[in-house]
Amino acid sequence: MDTGTAHDLDSPRQDGRLRMKPAALLSPVPVVLVGCRGTTPETSRANLITIAWAGTVCSDPPMVSISVRKSRYSHRLITESGEFTVNLVDTRLARVADLCGVKSGETVDKFVECGLTEVSSDTLALAPTVAESPLTLECRVKSVQELGSHDLFLAEVTGVTHRADLLGDDGRLSLERAGLVGYCHGEYWTLGRCLGFFGYSVAGEQVLKRRMKGR
Repeated sequence: MDTGTAHDLDSPRQDGRLRMKPAALLSPVPVVLVGCRGTTPETSRANLITIAWAGTVCSDPPMVSISVRKSRYSHRLITESGEFTVNLVDTRLARVADLCGVKSGETVDKFVECGLTEVSSDTLALAPTVAESPLTLECRVKSVQELGSHDLFLAEVTGVTHRADLLGDDGRLSLERAGLVGYCHGEYWTLGRCLGFFGYSVAGEQVLKRRMKGR
């Protein structure tokens, strides 16, 4: 996971901001464990790779993207199978996620190394689900775009599973209960307090009281 550091101090700005070389510094970003498996005897073992460059790209059909370096072992597995899972990371999985980001699945069985439980996906043939993850997206690759250092895998979400305790009293999914982890400039962070909800800037007083109660 890359971060930018070098600054060009020869280019001062009138507003006092510092200029640095172009870098993909969108932050914070989610931390996810991407589950994958290849189609050959050499790549048939379930693997995990930690990805910070993952994002939502479409709601209908539901689609996400992940960017993976061409040199990564997981790149080969996803290319072979055309599928992967996106497993969200909570605070209990933070150390696991870091380990899965620095070790290669070519030489290490990460499920065994990390004490994780591999579960089959409902809608995919090969890509594994992490049972300990609060929520998993099952994804089928629709296209691959070569970008440079990374390839972007654009995928349709074919299934979603989540822990039962993430259902709120109203029967709705409450991901704020999951203790999710974000990645900010080379460091893992937990999410802070709720500042508002979509549309809160124009919501009425009664709606604000109801939606923000206890937050």
